[in-house]
Amino acid sequence: MGKMETTFDDKLPAFQKYLLEKNLAPAKNVPFYAHWVSRFLDYARRNEFSALEYQEVAVLGFLDSLKSENHVLDWQHRQANDSIRLYYFHYLNKTDARSVKAVASDSLSEIIQETKRLIRLKHYSYSTERTYLQWIERFLEYARQTTKKAITETDASDFKNFLSHLALARRVSASTQNQAFNAILFVFRYVLGKEVGNLADTVRAKRGQKLPVVFSVEEVKRLLACMNGKDFLIAGLLYGAGLRLMELALLRVKDIDMDLNTLTVRSGKGDKDRTTILPATVKDQLKNHLIEAKSLYESDLFRGYGEVHLPDALSRKYPNAGKEWAWQYVFPAKNLSVDPRSGRVARHHISDSAIQEVIKKAIRKAGIPKHASVHTLRHSFATHLLMNGVNIREVQELLGHKNVETTMIYTHVLRDMSKAPKSPLDTLLADEAFDKNR
Repeated sequence: MGKMETTFDDKLPAFQKYLLEKNLAPAKNVPFYAHWVSRFLDYARRNEFSALEYQEVAVLGFLDSLKSENHVLDWQHRQANDSIRLYYFHYLNKTDARSVKAVASDSLSEIIQETKRLIRLKHYSYSTERTYLQWIERFLEYARQTTKKAITETDASDFKNFLSHLALARRVSASTQNQAFNAILFVFRYVLGKEVGNLADTVRAKRGQKLPVVFSVEEVKRLLACMNGKDFLIAGLLYGAGLRLMELALLRVKDIDMDLNTLTVRSGKGDKDRTTILPATVKDQLKNHLIEAKSLYESDLFRGYGEVHLPDALSRKYPNAGKEWAWQYVFPAKNLSVDPRSGRVARHHISDSAIQEVIKKAIRKAGIPKHASVHTLRHSFATHLLMNGVNIREVQELLGHKNVETTMIYTHVLRDMSKAPKSPLDTLLADEAFDKNR
């Protein structure tokens, strides 16, 4: 569907007229906006949603259904989303209350199940799902103990009190409090169907500027010298390609281009794809590793397994893709296990804890006295590129940062690692007239 073959001037003429009068969309696009809204309204009616109310669940379901249509391109998917919001929040002048089929029951299990369903509808990662559910359970338990309210009676004041409690009583970090904030906001908006209003008077955990921990070039050499085999390959890709932990774990065979020396990261942070460097020095080892991985995959196929998890829309689009070699994980798990979402037995990717243990063990063995982690290798990748004169915009692209300001933090690290001015103590002690043995 690169081009729509017919015009849709007969659909929602009043909406089209409104868009033109208010100059809310280019004239050539107005029929297409009406087309997407018309399709959404049909979808809402078929699924028993009210056409007069904006319902986030209905919108997400509709957009998800578009992803399963091979001919709908990414830009058309975004256009459909924009069209629906123009229809409700401009044309019908609705407030963005994000109304949903709110859960009316006080059953914790029902709320958790509905939360899971909506998280998966939004295609959040499994780790995000687990984190959100943990925070939601903690919040609901806090509200039950402090206010004695039923779950469905909790409101914005309970939300604010819990966040303040985390900052003052629990002394959590700013990033942890933000994590809790996002999780509870999700359950309020999409599960309980409530808006929380202004949270300006909430006590927020303070977050000062923190410089990332970075390995020196010599420290990276010592670290890699402590590893071999698959462990070396894991560390080499984390550092040499600037990958996040789960980007490495979720890397698939099809996303490696040996000829162009590139890796493609799919649905990285912010659900964005990007291309980064495949280090030439690990290519031969990676090829040998893939031969071993393919042998394991073929063995699984022979035993009736060999199918990997695909995002829901892709599994509907390409029902047999999960058993193809191209879609297999580059770093498969050692053992078969049960998929926590589908319940199907399969071989999943290497676990995050296994990758973390590889790097922790090497840091200890190398005797590097820094509070470092897997992510330190990504920080080191960025800093060392800048040290080698790579343009910061290019580093931004390789890291997948939305804003160059995020990448700029490494210029501060770089300044600290560059030649510092001489200490006045060194100047003093270098004076031959000064008696060092006094």
